[in-house]
Amino acid sequence: MQEIVFVVEEAPEGGFTARSLGVSIFTEADTLPQLNVAMRDAVRCHFEERDRPKVIQLLSTT
Repeated sequence: MQEIVFVVEEAPEGGFTARSLGVSIFTEADTLPQLNVAMRDAVRCHFEERDRPKVIQLLSTT
């Protein structure tokens, strides 16, 4: 996998959520910069280094 896509949404209770398409990864944060860090961390935790996608793409619903 060379690329992973996350759908980013504003959470009803505040902050933001991100869920990946095609892979079961979900994360959340209070701000968009924090969400970017959380997504990178989630991808690092989910994939072994040799299988890790090189590109993280964001799709926003806002």
